[in-house]
Amino acid sequence: MNKPDAETAPRLQGLRDLTNTRRLGKRLLQSEWLQRAGSALISAALATIWRTNRDTPGSTDWEELLDGEFPAIFALWHGQHILVPYAGPKHLKFVSLVSRSADAEINARVIKRAGFEVIRASGGRDPGAVARKGGVMALIAMRDALRRNVNVVMIADISKGEVRQAGEGIAMLAKISGRPIVPVALATSRRYVLENTWDKTTINLPFGRRCLKLAPPIHVPSDAGKAEIAAARARVTEELNRITLEAQHAVEARA
Repeated sequence: MNKPDAETAPRLQGLRDLTNTRRLGKRLLQSEWLQRAGSALISAALATIWRTNRDTPGSTDWEELLDGEFPAIFALWHGQHILVPYAGPKHLKFVSLVSRSADAEINARVIKRAGFEVIRASGGRDPGAVARKGGVMALIAMRDALRRNVNVVMIADISKGEVRQAGEGIAMLAKISGRPIVPVALATSRRYVLENTWDKTTINLPFGRRCLKLAPPIHVPSDAGKAEIAAARARVTEELNRITLEAQHAVEARA
């Protein structure tokens, strides 16, 4: 086997060093002490951000809109959900779906610290991927949670899929559970948007105004076929986009 020449050898060594550094970084991120400390710090920061933003008059009253509709499936967009665990009525129970990946462990711990239960699973863009990654079991677990009178909080669009387009999973959960989908959007007047992320992740900032918007419940019949599932997905998409804009406009208006 030929040895690398004098010019190539340093490049190969540099690649090996970079690979080893990345592996070390990944192991550190997945370590128990860092997961515990990181989730505690993030939780404290988010709780502070929530407390230091005041409600706008345009915020939706959960109880008034959803009288008789609990438990429900609350639909959110990727990247717009960071403060939502702090927004729900404290006397209600919630469970959230979180990826099974090691990278999502801190996220799961933060959600638990906010008082939510957590279901771990990963979805996909085709039925085979969903089954392999635990999506089917997650769907059953969420249905069972609803039967226990626990509200489900679910990201409507698929990770790294088509942004701001509701996937099939949330409509299927509404079909098999008989519970309504309620689109939810939350915006703060002070925020930082990560423009280079696929979902335009929004980091809410303290000392501003906040607005929580809920859309009317969307029901999916238990005998819904492909056309009705597609129609439900389209309506979730439309309503989530509508209330997201409404929430943003509300906090941007002069107080």
